[in-house]
Amino acid sequence: MDGNPTYDIFVIGGGINGCGIARDAVGRGYSVFLAEMDDLASGTSSNSTKLIHGGLRYLEYYEFRLVREALMEREVLWGNAPHIIHPMRFVLPYHKGGLRPAWLLRLGLFLYDHIGGRRKLPPTRTLDMRRDPSAKPLKPLFTKAFEYSDCWVNDARLVSLNARDAADRGAVIRTRAKVTQARRDGGMWQITLEDVITGEVEEVRTRLLVNAAGPWVDHVVADIAGKDVHNVRLVQGSHIVTRKKFDDPRAYFFQNNDGRIIFAIPYEDDFTLIGTTDRDYEGDPADAVITEKEIDYLAQAASEYFREPVNRDDIVWTYSGVRPLYDDGASKAQEATRDYVLKEDAPESAAPLINVFGGKITTYRRLSEHMLEKIEGFLGAKGPSWTRSAPLPGGDFPMTAFEEALRRLQERYAFLADAHARRLFRLYGTRAAALLGEAGSYQDMGRHFGADLYEAEVRYLMENEWALTAADVLWRRTKLGLRLDRQEVAALAEFMAQAAGDRKPGTGRKIAAAAGG
Repeated sequence: MDGNPTYDIFVIGGGINGCGIARDAVGRGYSVFLAEMDDLASGTSSNSTKLIHGGLRYLEYYEFRLVREALMEREVLWGNAPHIIHPMRFVLPYHKGGLRPAWLLRLGLFLYDHIGGRRKLPPTRTLDMRRDPSAKPLKPLFTKAFEYSDCWVNDARLVSLNARDAADRGAVIRTRAKVTQARRDGGMWQITLEDVITGEVEEVRTRLLVNAAGPWVDHVVADIAGKDVHNVRLVQGSHIVTRKKFDDPRAYFFQNNDGRIIFAIPYEDDFTLIGTTDRDYEGDPADAVITEKEIDYLAQAASEYFREPVNRDDIVWTYSGVRPLYDDGASKAQEATRDYVLKEDAPESAAPLINVFGGKITTYRRLSEHMLEKIEGFLGAKGPSWTRSAPLPGGDFPMTAFEEALRRLQERYAFLADAHARRLFRLYGTRAAALLGEAGSYQDMGRHFGADLYEAEVRYLMENEWALTAADVLWRRTKLGLRLDRQEVAALAEFMAQAAGDRKPGTGRKIAAAAGG
């Protein structure tokens, strides 16, 4: 047993919170091992509404601390990752007799503008919907709207880039590795891992265990403690993606007759993202799929606003995720707190366990800092907090200089089509140059798989971002699954399987370890 490698911190879960904690911890000088039983961001963290936002509606539930912290993080995260995060304006249509009076909306937006230290994002303004272009796709019900700022984020990329940066700084990032046992042993944790593809078993030791398993967090606690627990309320949120319903670059915030809200957001250039639902969920989070009722709800809710109704024929993709909200006893799923709770399990002289409950993408960095405060209490402090001003991989350019940085990439790789160059820079930022290497033409980028996906990008993702399957590439690292047909997907899957080898015992872990620096 003593021959097993020993780490300061072992993190269970490769979602945004787990990867954020691993990155922060290794950057302070702790040794870190992270294990994810599937792919990075394969659960909740790739199934969000893809916003960095304060959560305007949470003000109605008096979640002032959460909203303020989230608002303060918007520009911090934009500065950290200006390639995958960018400002977006939201139009909130208003009509007399609506669910919320104009004065309440104005008050909420005034707070939204002023409690979070907004500097770069433009403030709220009132729109005359008889003249403003945002009224064009809407029914002629509205004479007024409010326009406010939030940010868009590529959620799954945010996870991958946190993992990549953690690995660059020395963390071990292991995907397709399931923790099958965790037991305390002489002031340490003895962790048993199983490679879910090869079945190979590995053991490591750690001084402290972080449970950031998202929707599975209670399962991990139950397995370790051997008792039934109920700390999280699982809430399913589903989205539909349709053919583009409007040309305006702004998004819409719609208030439904049942008191809930949905967004309609420009998505991947040619599509519209509509969501989300909020319904309590029971069962295995891995099995969550959108229900017929949810599809009907989102289509009908959007159709109340758009001149052109949303029909099932418009839908090109759906996705559904399960949010592990801390169970605060709220009566409705949409009222359950989005705040996070960190709970310690540390019997005297025993190795500590810290569980992560709840949270949202916008506050992941602050959650990580709060987690490190707790870790320091057990392991002693090392380096100072550092992530506030540290760019994520590819984000090392000024937050307002996206177009200028893109132009530099296009000058270097003049053969790239404009849309292709923009897509690559949106995903990889300055690291697009590492992907493209010495390529001087499309022929230099290797096999073409469809749309603008080439072998060079696939190999980069396999070697640097733990991509192993076609789904990893098409639905988490990129969204090119919207553009490739079945034959193209099958060809990509076959190529990746061959490129990865037969995954003989140990092979996959060596690939992951190499990718993890």
